[in-house]
Amino acid sequence: MADDVRELLLSTTADADPSTPLSAPDLRLLIDRLRIRSDRLHASALSFASSHRAPLAAALLRAADSSASSSSLESSLASALAPLSSSPGLSDLRELSDRLLAARRELRERQEHLAAASSVADLAARLRAARASPDPLAAAAAAAELKPLLVDPEGSGSSQDEPVVFGLLRNEWEQLVDELQVMLAKNLEECVEFAPEGGKVVVRTAPVGKSGGTPGVELRVALQALEIIDAVDYGMTKLADLMIKHVLVPAISNISVAVSVEALEKSGPQYPISILCVTPTEELQGYKDGSALYSRIIDIFKFVCETICGENITWMQSFSKLTWSRISDLVIKHFISKAVPHEASKLIEFQDVVRSTTEFENTLRNMMFISHDKRDGKLTQFVDDVEVHFAVRKRNEILVKARHLLVHYDYDNPLASHDREDSIVDLLFLPEKCFISKSALQLMKLVHGALKDACLSSARVAKELCYAARDALLLYKAIVPVQLEKQFDSINQVAAIIHNDFYHLSQEILGLAFEYRADFPGDLQKLVVFVDLAPTFSQMADGVLTRQIQLVTANLIEAIDGADGFQNTHQPQHYESAKFSIEQVVFILEKIHIMWESILPRSIYKRSMCYILGSVFSRITKDMLLIDDMAAEETLQLQGLIHLALENLSSLFLSLVENEFLDHQTWIELDEIIRPLKKFRKLAELLDMSLKSITAAWESGELTNCGFTSSEVSE
Repeated sequence: MADDVRELLLSTTADADPSTPLSAPDLRLLIDRLRIRSDRLHASALSFASSHRAPLAAALLRAADSSASSSSLESSLASALAPLSSSPGLSDLRELSDRLLAARRELRERQEHLAAASSVADLAARLRAARASPDPLAAAAAAAELKPLLVDPEGSGSSQDEPVVFGLLRNEWEQLVDELQVMLAKNLEECVEFAPEGGKVVVRTAPVGKSGGTPGVELRVALQALEIIDAVDYGMTKLADLMIKHVLVPAISNISVAVSVEALEKSGPQYPISILCVTPTEELQGYKDGSALYSRIIDIFKFVCETICGENITWMQSFSKLTWSRISDLVIKHFISKAVPHEASKLIEFQDVVRSTTEFENTLRNMMFISHDKRDGKLTQFVDDVEVHFAVRKRNEILVKARHLLVHYDYDNPLASHDREDSIVDLLFLPEKCFISKSALQLMKLVHGALKDACLSSARVAKELCYAARDALLLYKAIVPVQLEKQFDSINQVAAIIHNDFYHLSQEILGLAFEYRADFPGDLQKLVVFVDLAPTFSQMADGVLTRQIQLVTANLIEAIDGADGFQNTHQPQHYESAKFSIEQVVFILEKIHIMWESILPRSIYKRSMCYILGSVFSRITKDMLLIDDMAAEETLQLQGLIHLALENLSSLFLSLVENEFLDHQTWIELDEIIRPLKKFRKLAELLDMSLKSITAAWESGELTNCGFTSSEVSE
């Protein structure tokens, strides 16, 4: 209808927008059209009813009859139920029905209880029969059949809701299984006899006597029974331990002596006997690659497989599970680890060991003694990683040697060596020599040896060797300063030598990259770095020397302080005190001169002595310039003290220059490298100059060039 009205609207406003409101004439026209349309529909309905009058009337009659029948049935049902609702016997029927249902439930419960009691009786009877059975196979089979009935398959134990009797039956079943396991394991022990001295095992198909007071069973039957109750591992445990102890350990650990395996078959009056003997022999064939050792082990396995396990794969795999890990460890300990070469050049020879080991494990896999799992390929994994083992061993050897020579070197007498000249080495980046300790010399030999081997090795080995070289150098830094801490707190040659060690090592470290990097395997050329260690060693050298210079300077200042500022030297007592102070200063300086000149590098010795002399001359000059109102005799005494110091230090001065005599040119050179010396020498001249001459020297700038200030000259 909505669509028809929409059509009428569109027809009346065909040219207009549908959203535009209709005008009054349009609305009247629409109403007229709707009325006409309604009349047409009414006429059409009347026409249809007239033409189908008979079918419509029949349908209406059927509907009326159905309604009347439904009402009749309803009234009949109500009449039938009315007597029952008013009958006094209805409650009795209901009570009887309830009693019947209760009786049925009770009967069902009693039937269930009877079935349970019957099951318990049957289980108990079967347990008694199994325990009483003389046949271990029958007893084991009965125990296996009872297991799913008494034991939770998920292994969660007994249920809290089950009857107590089932718990008792389960305990009895467990006791039965334990008794079977113990009896059968004891039977196995009696079938397999080991010689107390080792190297011999006797296997009988059945025990000679009785096992646990009962007749023994055949070895095969005992293992079958153990397999039925899933206890083969239990029965094999002690047997495997004894086989390891008495047979396999002697056969593997005596690898330096060739060992043969001989199996002898003997027939006794009742049961056949098999004997395996491990006996020493002089044959050494196949020793280097391990083939003889592997052949012996395979022969032992074959003997176990044939005589003990009866070629049963399950039993053999149980024996393997209990022994293979320990056998692998024994082979690695007594053969493979010892066969790992000590030199990188011999790694190629180890390939024979790799080949024979691989063949050995493949043979065991074909025998189904071990699986294809990686965990069973322990030997192959070890030999495949031989480069790593070699590198680790080499690294440990280098570090052990480095630590030993550093810890046990006699630093108290470093110059007492007969081959002292070997300890005088050239510095790598300076045209100088210095004296180093034997420990540093031997340490660098270790480092160079490791890096040379690294250049000839694979990347994995080279990496370990390079790290070993780094660690050896770091050992020196970690051990020596701590070991010689007390020596560093006093003035001695040991401290100077340790300075040289650190300085030499820092130079050598800088040169390692230039010497070896190009020959390293490609992957290591950027990975391995040594240059980062050089600053640390250089700083350690500077620290040791700086500490020594501080100690020397402190001793010199203490000696100068004994002069009491060089006051009143015209008095004999004060003069002697000042003279003794100067002599002490000269003594200390000469001691340092003798101690350092033959040890320190030339440039470092010269720089250190110039610094110390400069501090001494500066302090003496300062003290003398602070003296007020010098008497004429006092100036002469001070001048004499200055000349005394300069004369007694002549040998020290000559050690700082290339000249053999202290001529005018030498003094000029000394004044250049020891700036306070020029001022010190000029002070001796000033003490003998008149005021006029001093003024003229100041005005000419001569005193300024010597380092004097206006305040010092005016005072």
